[in-house]
Amino acid sequence: MSRSVGAAALLLTTALAMPAIANDDVLKQSKDPNQWALQTGDYANHRFSTLDQINTRNVGDLKVAWSFSTGVLRGHEGTPLVIGSTMYLHSPFPNVVYALNLDDENKIIWKYSPKQDPSVIGVMCCDTVNRGLAYAEGKIFLYQADTTVVALDAKTGQEAWKVVNGDPKKGETGVAAPVVIKDKVIVGISGAEFGIQGSITAYDIKTGKRAWRGYSVGPDDQILFDPQKTTSLGKPVGKDSSLKTWTGDQWKIGGGSVWGWFSYDPELDLFYYGTANPSTWNPAQRAGPDGKQIDQKWTMSIIARNPDTGVAAWAYQMTPFDEWDYDGINEMILVDQEVAGKTHKALVHFDRNGFGYTLDRTNGELLVAKPYDPDLNWSSGVEMDKSKPNYGRPTVVASKSTFLNGADVNTKNICPAALGFKDQQPAAYSPETRLFYVPINNVCMDYEPFKVSYTPGQPYVGATLSMFPPEGKTNTGHVIAWDAGKGEIVYSHDERFSVWSGVLATAGGIFCHGTLDGYLKCRDQKDGKELFKHRNPSGIIGNVFTYSHKGKQYIGVFSGVGGWAGIGLAAGLDKPTDGLGAVGNYAGLKEFTALGGTLSVYSLP
Repeated sequence: MSRSVGAAALLLTTALAMPAIANDDVLKQSKDPNQWALQTGDYANHRFSTLDQINTRNVGDLKVAWSFSTGVLRGHEGTPLVIGSTMYLHSPFPNVVYALNLDDENKIIWKYSPKQDPSVIGVMCCDTVNRGLAYAEGKIFLYQADTTVVALDAKTGQEAWKVVNGDPKKGETGVAAPVVIKDKVIVGISGAEFGIQGSITAYDIKTGKRAWRGYSVGPDDQILFDPQKTTSLGKPVGKDSSLKTWTGDQWKIGGGSVWGWFSYDPELDLFYYGTANPSTWNPAQRAGPDGKQIDQKWTMSIIARNPDTGVAAWAYQMTPFDEWDYDGINEMILVDQEVAGKTHKALVHFDRNGFGYTLDRTNGELLVAKPYDPDLNWSSGVEMDKSKPNYGRPTVVASKSTFLNGADVNTKNICPAALGFKDQQPAAYSPETRLFYVPINNVCMDYEPFKVSYTPGQPYVGATLSMFPPEGKTNTGHVIAWDAGKGEIVYSHDERFSVWSGVLATAGGIFCHGTLDGYLKCRDQKDGKELFKHRNPSGIIGNVFTYSHKGKQYIGVFSGVGGWAGIGLAAGLDKPTDGLGAVGNYAGLKEFTALGGTLSVYSLP
């Protein structure tokens, strides 16, 4: 039995054992390895394919089979979708959607060009990216920059319905990929840098009618937390769990936006996601009435919710009273993981704060919290003793505390930088090696907070940042293999620039990722040895994907430099502290790549 057939049989057996409570069409499409039906590969966010035609023995022979220009020159994140013989592509703003016929020389079947007010660009943090489309029951779902959610007929591109999810005039925007769970399409909201009240919203996939909305911060009836039934680290959160950790009405502009990825466990009927930073970035303005730190729940948190009602089952806050912009939005990868001799239904999360977390996804129990980059220096570790009052909390190194050092003081050499040792670029998991393949930003920062006033639709940041490699290093990127049961790096390979591309792993024993200077690279899962690389027309911040058509496997990726790391190139910025501090660190990118917007698809000769 081939590895791909064996893995497929295992997946089918597991699926048959599950109650049919997910969206049956999404489950069906995502179980077919010939397709790429979800941005994350599957509901568990594995980004793993059972296809093995391209493998460690022949991946070095890959050639470009075909390419396609999107016609847009900003950062290209996410992936296309492949459903049957049709590929669906998206672009950054203005969020054009293409349907291509794979049976007819990739001919354009239809093109959807939404009409948006270009003023939304001015309130989009960190480039005009879009992280991709969703598919279910004959519809393509697009989440536009201006927060419009659109359902398109997958065959014709005609609008089935559309609804506005937020208000760009207040700084609310849409950049994340939607997800379809059961009969709902779920989207978050971006804009914590503009003082919005972060939220997540579910719409009926047939009509577009809003089913529920859960905020990240605020009263219990808005955040959809049950004081007795919603838990955190094994205990009920209690009444007003969020309000108690804010001063007055500051929660109304408190941030906690939702712009990362979603995962879903059909058996537990829970979906998982992370929330972003509190507003402002100046922690002194968020202190309690007594001038002391308060948690600002539920920003910087992992939240598990019921998709029918939106009510939270549990929540865990990684970085209480954030002082560094360590958004918690990175993906949640669902695996069965052995920790200390016991197998758990686990959730693995590589947080921007530099810790790799393993939790029991049934109840939010914290199992592992270890640095996934050795340069982490803002914290001496996360307390794992359940009997301690600070259980689950990171211990902050005083010299790296932007709050203790005070406003208008430049706190030096904090690692990681605000963009984290990993941002939203998703990792991959291989069930064959039981390792996680993680793209890394090896970047540190200086951070100087200052007082800022809130004006709707205007930046509400309040900090000046400078970013740079760790002391003694010149590279700002790695790829690593991670053991989530032990919390250990198995191996690490350096890259010149941060690896801002999502990773793909396959049953062929390889994992592939892009680089900011434009290379698609494929490596051996066992040791990370580089087996293939090819230069693309522009830097890569897209996520690698794979599919099979007419018996032939293909690997594809968007090139098109941009995003937070490439914002200097994408937006024409030169001042080192521009782009929320990123421009100076990535100034050297212009020596290696230029703007673009191309899908490149590879196959064996």
